[in-house]
Amino acid sequence: MDNELSSLSVIFTEFYYWITVVLMFFIHVGFCMYEVGVSRHKNHVHTLMKNTMLIPLVTITFFFFGWWIYFAFPNGPGIIGGLVEAPHAVAWSELMGPHLGGAGDPGGWARLNGVFWAAFLLFSWTAASIVSGSVIERIRSSAFWILAILIGSVFWVIDAAWGWHAEGWMVQVLGYHDAYASGVIHAIAGGFALGVLVVLGPRIGKFAADGTPRSINPRNPWLVTIGLFLIYTGFWGFYVACNVPMWDVQSGDGVFYSATNIYLAPTTLSAITVNFLMALAGGLLAGYLISKGDAYWTYSAGLAGIIAASAGNDLYHPVQAMLIAALGVVFMYKMHYWVERRFKVDDAVGAVAVHGYAGFFGVVVCGFVLWGYPSSPSEGFASINPLGQIAGALIMFGLLGFLPGWVAAKIIHSLGRLRIPREIELAGLDYGTTVDRAAEEQGIIDAEREEVGKM
Repeated sequence: MDNELSSLSVIFTEFYYWITVVLMFFIHVGFCMYEVGVSRHKNHVHTLMKNTMLIPLVTITFFFFGWWIYFAFPNGPGIIGGLVEAPHAVAWSELMGPHLGGAGDPGGWARLNGVFWAAFLLFSWTAASIVSGSVIERIRSSAFWILAILIGSVFWVIDAAWGWHAEGWMVQVLGYHDAYASGVIHAIAGGFALGVLVVLGPRIGKFAADGTPRSINPRNPWLVTIGLFLIYTGFWGFYVACNVPMWDVQSGDGVFYSATNIYLAPTTLSAITVNFLMALAGGLLAGYLISKGDAYWTYSAGLAGIIAASAGNDLYHPVQAMLIAALGVVFMYKMHYWVERRFKVDDAVGAVAVHGYAGFFGVVVCGFVLWGYPSSPSEGFASINPLGQIAGALIMFGLLGFLPGWVAAKIIHSLGRLRIPREIELAGLDYGTTVDRAAEEQGIIDAEREEVGKM
């Protein structure tokens, strides 16, 4: 770095993203607590380990090819152009390891590549964890881990390259705008989860003989509550990571430094702070009212409200953010129960609703509320419009979400490796572990009694 000012800018940006990774880690802690709180005691260890082990699996695969996909695929490839060269993002690049940069790196990319990679990696964990909650208590761990790699290191990264990259073809051609990932992470992960659930089937006892759904209520509401509050906290880091803290947005004809959104359009952190909190408030209020005070759905609705408003929260008025969040909650709540009754889909934690339906709603509504606004500061790109957003929502939820999830689950199911055997589901996925521990504890008790008898 050639001077003190540029050095300060790069080091500040490096620290900024490093902090977002710390905050986003709370999302995963929250998901683990939330899923264990929802699951029954006989499945606690399996539920926890299923979600924990996606961390190393997605991390390693994202290192080797996920990061490269984001930079290589903004043109499709094959839609408006070919693959884009991304030498800094391939696993063997020197910039993927310790590197101080130097005269040949005036932008400080050597210092920023790792923290950018980590921020996107935490987005990948989030996408996989969304799927994790929906399939608890009946999926094989090995099957889920394959699915976690597919959604975490392949499909959500493709949709990020298409609609969340400053040069993505959906931004250029469709005018797609999704500043805080209503569609790019949440709709696609919800759609993917729905595709898996259609093949996986419901938990034993979820539906009565006449098809009426039964409620399998959370076993530990306290863990669910704390888990969701941690997800709110981590989501704050998620929002922060979707911004560039310091960018010269008029570098071509002047100097004007500002925070920007993911598309490098100027925004302020103050604006998104207000909109985030107003969306949370709108979601919580709507959830409380629509569910008639049900604690589980009230807390989940707070998250759904943020997701519904996220697509346009860089441009919405705070009152718009609040109202969109509230309407998104009503939509996702009604959709959850309609799909459950009509198609006998057992979404254990409501992840398809909270992330998928709310995210889909948020992308579509953004097209109407922000109709005519620039989707990006880049000259010649399409403006935000309803048709572009509807097409984008269908691509995210359906083409890159539901379809790959359904196909992958079908293939794994055909190999007999998707769902656990019926007898193990009845006994509990922790059965073997529980029996072994009980035997060990009994052995210790017997040994202690023998020692007492010798005294």
